[in-house]
Amino acid sequence: MSSRFDVWAPKAQSLTLVAGGEQYPMTSRSGGWWEAPGAPADGDVDYGYLINGAADPVPDPRSRRQPEGVHSLSRTFDAGAYSWGDSGWASPGLDGNVIYEMHIGTFTPEGTLDAAIGKLDYLAGLGVQYVELLPVNAFNGTHNWGYDGVLWYAVQETYGGPKAYQRFVDAAHQRGLGIIQDVVYNHLGPSGNYITQFAPYLTEGKANTWGDSLNLDGPQSDEVRRYVIDNLLMWFRDFHVDGLRLDAVHALHDERAIHILEEFAVETDRCAAELGKPLFLVAESDLNNPRLIAPRSAGGYGLAGQWSDDFHHAAHVNVTGETVGYYEDFDSIGALAKVYTDGFFHNGTWSSFRERSHGRPIDPAKHTLHQLVVCTQNHDQIGNRAAGDRISATLPPVQLAQAAVLNIAGPFTPMLFMGEEYGAATPWPFFTSHPEPELGKATAEGRLREFEKMGWDPETVPNPQDPETFASAKLDWSEQERPDQARLLNLYRDLIALRRENKDLHNPDFTAVSVDFDEDQQWLVLHRGGTVVVVNFAEAEREVPVAARKVLLSTAPGESIGDGTVTLPAHGAAILKV
Repeated sequence: MSSRFDVWAPKAQSLTLVAGGEQYPMTSRSGGWWEAPGAPADGDVDYGYLINGAADPVPDPRSRRQPEGVHSLSRTFDAGAYSWGDSGWASPGLDGNVIYEMHIGTFTPEGTLDAAIGKLDYLAGLGVQYVELLPVNAFNGTHNWGYDGVLWYAVQETYGGPKAYQRFVDAAHQRGLGIIQDVVYNHLGPSGNYITQFAPYLTEGKANTWGDSLNLDGPQSDEVRRYVIDNLLMWFRDFHVDGLRLDAVHALHDERAIHILEEFAVETDRCAAELGKPLFLVAESDLNNPRLIAPRSAGGYGLAGQWSDDFHHAAHVNVTGETVGYYEDFDSIGALAKVYTDGFFHNGTWSSFRERSHGRPIDPAKHTLHQLVVCTQNHDQIGNRAAGDRISATLPPVQLAQAAVLNIAGPFTPMLFMGEEYGAATPWPFFTSHPEPELGKATAEGRLREFEKMGWDPETVPNPQDPETFASAKLDWSEQERPDQARLLNLYRDLIALRRENKDLHNPDFTAVSVDFDEDQQWLVLHRGGTVVVVNFAEAEREVPVAARKVLLSTAPGESIGDGTVTLPAHGAAILKV
């Protein structure tokens, strides 16, 4: 009897395992589980399940490989066969150093994990601490953002599959780079989703933006929760991942007394103790609710960190001047100042985009600055624009440099989106490769409806199904050779190095941050102990009241230190010692 083909299928009346070209009638046992006596006990095997006498087998909900795609047979995978070489790696945990967000399919021309290994020395030289991969679990088609995954235990084969993933993590660790994996537990993709034929993994009538919600609190939800938790632990145990980014946790519908996020945190802490190294979870949340990152002893969920979109919005508005849609509330330097000191802008305040009050305050005594992960660009904020245009499409180098200072010299945990560090000109639009034309059409139309409040012209939106849309998103590494891009890249390296070396810039204490600003003169001063960050958002030179002794870094020539003042050129930014 082999346990590796056991499957939870309480919906099935009969079940037959197809493995290695042979059929094995399965028998049911308690709890809705089925087993296949006599099935192959070892070796790589292609397999699937015939449900209720169906003619065609479907994949395993816990499939570890899908060599021919999500509609085909699963293949076994021995995660323990890999010989790891990362014993010298020591994870620092979520420590406030820079995260680099990457999409494997567009990071290199080849779009594979092995090709990305060739760029790890570059990332180590850039100075980032963590590489955060957009979702890599198996999805329908050849290319996708990754948020349409349907088999959460399998690594997408077009990226190289699970063995390549192990090689990538191992190579990163050997270069001093940690790995954060983006995982999606709030919905399943629209095609290749066979797991609902086995069991009630989803709950009808509790839909979120992307489809039916996961069954986390309904009948038979104990096994559904175990399915998700086992997947979470798989990344830590089998793939040596250091942290997970949990996609859109506000879309997890769970009314149990112990929320699934708290269970995630408890299981992660247990696994960290078991493995003897730090492991952490970072939530993407639209709720502005510090309960996610509050200690469990204080009634929180105990996650290590969460995203703060408010920082992105405030920085974006002040650098670009764009105030459409959800950017409207952030149309002031004061909005950015509030985010710097409070963590959230909406912390119980009126949100015009939502037409209601939103968020709650962060208690500085219970939280650290490093628990908030922030950015000036990421996959969502670029890809959710009509043309997928980066800020480099409209801003000159001096303002790109200013955005870099706002983020990297800020008090939170900074994150970059791949190519940002050299002002990549390539867009990053929404792209899919659904084989079903009707599904591709529906996806594109749904995307427009989701963001219609932004006032986009539908004619400017690239067709997600067009292969050229995907091709356009691939980074052009030759851009780094251009003078403006080369200068920006050097600035990013210097900024990241300064953040690592300067204790003031790395202080996680909320009470160590204060801000001065002048809305009319359009300048802001971020005080961080003995170091200050001075930013001039104006189109003209500004004299800012700051007593400084030394310039540690400047984004544009022309700054000067006077008697109790600092003069900055238009759109200049400087980091000073006081």
